[in-house]
Amino acid sequence: MAQSIYITAAEGHTGKSTVALGVLDALSRRVPRVGIFRPIVRIDEDSDRDYVLELLVNHESVSLDYDDCVGVTYEDVHRDPDEALANIVARYKAVEALCDAVVVLGSDYTDVAGPAEFGFNARIAANLGVPVLLVLGGREGPGTGEELGLSAAREPDDMRQVMEQAIQELHSEHAHLLAVVANRAEAARSAEIVEAIQSALPENEGPRVPVWAIPEDPFLVAPSMQSILNAVDGTMISGDSALLRREALGVVLAAMSMENVLPRLTEGAVVMVPGDRSDVLLAVLLAHASDNFPSISGIILNGGFELPEPVQRLLNGLKSVTPIIATEYGSYQTAVRITRTRGRLAAESPRKYDSALALFEQNVEVDRLLDLLQVSTTGVVTPLMFEYGLIERARQARRHIVLPEGGDDRILRAAHILLAREVARITILGEPFEVRSRAIELGLDISRAEVLSPFDPVLTMRFAEEYARLRAHRGMTVEKAREVVNDVSYFGTLMVHLGLADGMVSGAAHTTAHTIRPGFEIIKTRPGVNVVSSVFLMALADRVLVYGDCAVIPDPDSPQLADIAISSAETATQFGVEPKIAMLSYSTGTSGSGADVEKVRAATELVRERRPDLEVEGPIQYDAAADAAVAAAKLPESKVAGRATVFVFPDLNTGNNTYKAVQRSAGAVAIGPVLQGLNKPINDLSRGALVQDIVNTVAITAIQAGAAATNEQ
Repeated sequence: MAQSIYITAAEGHTGKSTVALGVLDALSRRVPRVGIFRPIVRIDEDSDRDYVLELLVNHESVSLDYDDCVGVTYEDVHRDPDEALANIVARYKAVEALCDAVVVLGSDYTDVAGPAEFGFNARIAANLGVPVLLVLGGREGPGTGEELGLSAAREPDDMRQVMEQAIQELHSEHAHLLAVVANRAEAARSAEIVEAIQSALPENEGPRVPVWAIPEDPFLVAPSMQSILNAVDGTMISGDSALLRREALGVVLAAMSMENVLPRLTEGAVVMVPGDRSDVLLAVLLAHASDNFPSISGIILNGGFELPEPVQRLLNGLKSVTPIIATEYGSYQTAVRITRTRGRLAAESPRKYDSALALFEQNVEVDRLLDLLQVSTTGVVTPLMFEYGLIERARQARRHIVLPEGGDDRILRAAHILLAREVARITILGEPFEVRSRAIELGLDISRAEVLSPFDPVLTMRFAEEYARLRAHRGMTVEKAREVVNDVSYFGTLMVHLGLADGMVSGAAHTTAHTIRPGFEIIKTRPGVNVVSSVFLMALADRVLVYGDCAVIPDPDSPQLADIAISSAETATQFGVEPKIAMLSYSTGTSGSGADVEKVRAATELVRERRPDLEVEGPIQYDAAADAAVAAAKLPESKVAGRATVFVFPDLNTGNNTYKAVQRSAGAVAIGPVLQGLNKPINDLSRGALVQDIVNTVAITAIQAGAAATNEQ
């Protein structure tokens, strides 16, 4: 039977989708098959789907179709509550049978009174036999001065009263309360709120029911420019449509002279300009482009006026990416529609998604919650579970990673995720104004990153002197070195070399050679290692294997092959894979001969001599290394055959083609290449790297740096 949890609220607008996303993500770290179930769906007018359910179904860990996760509609409940409940139970059981854990998300108070709907949610939870995670809202409801999703904070005593009413309803329906989350709480009063809610719990439940508070984040409740465009029935007349994803954090009414508008601009605001005030429009655009004024999210031109042709031509020439939206509504109607627009957590907002996960992780004791659910880890390791493990270990390592390619949007998006989830300290190379401006345009928060110019005069001189010293035997002078070190790969590598960062990740916009050559020249190899090589961490459906070398050494000789095997085993250990090394060849054991086989045989013996503690077999064919049945026939006495976890290929041609074949044909997630053998970690990215690839590689680099620091102590 799956371990399930019922997330519900006693009223609307609590932001429980944030909590549901956090719980779903947490469960994905422990079990391979996680499901989502929505007993009562509400239909989005634009898509005929429940957007919250769609968000959760799109989570990487969920393999169910949207329709599988639906219980009944509000209309079904109104027509016959008992029949609706029976259908909910039946559909839930179908989902439960397919999963190891299920997140059940209660209804959203679309069109019924609060107490009646909460009671029905409690009744559903009791009939499903699923414990309740109760979400209480920390904000006053709609109609209490709410503007762009922001509203007044509730007093702790108000929260206590809501809790008292909710606990009575849960008890009357025989539902089991597991834990409570006060969401959107006032940060400064979190402790008071938790204490007030705990005081409302019966004495016999108080000690065992944890209460957590998640503070209000204005960004999470802010509407996107796309939502505002829809609210005012607007038309985009200028700007980059991709920036409609950016959230509006405030409203500025610019129906005054230019000199009075400019001081009122605020960061992330949507600026409402009368359509016949071209002077104000242009002033706002210039202020947005200036380093001396806040960056705005967009402009709404109200009143239905068409821009004069010369002004439109001027706008086209400016090539401004700021969204400019025209609406037919007058000033009052436009202002009301903008201020009433609510933000929502949805799949099309990566920044909100990442911020919601970060908030949950930082304020809820995830391990305690999962322990209360009695969710235990399994021996299976899915790709998603492995990636989560990387993030968690990197977070514990607390390392500082430099990203040299600040001009690439993927790097900025990855930096936002890494900072939001506190995976590592980040330095981005690039001109600070350009990098930060682009991040703001993309709606990304990289404020906690250091942004450093690779032309910084003080560091350039320091790095040039160090590089000239290291390469003096090659005739390098300080004058020549000054030109070399302004290259971002050299600049980043010298930061690592001199201890200004713990590791570097590059290659999204540069070749592998460009990324790793400075490492060979400056960082150099660890003692006892003769070559720098690489591995891919191959996350299969239920386990992780290590493939080396698939990216660096074209045709290693026997000593180099032995080096690759030993380094790969050490890398495997670093990432929680017990090393059982298969030295691959087209022949197994003594069945074949030839120069290529003898190279592998000699390398195997060198590994045994240098590291007698390692389990290694070679030469061995891939099928004998991976398949227990084949191993039983070919090498029945081997401790490695059929159980290999580290696969060492005889040359780059074989390794590179094999990892790509397994990646594409078996659906494996290939993480890497992970460079090994350097004194300090430098890792390369594919130029086609996705944002998640960059995040994973930074996590790997942080773990490597943490291990290196431990070894030095």
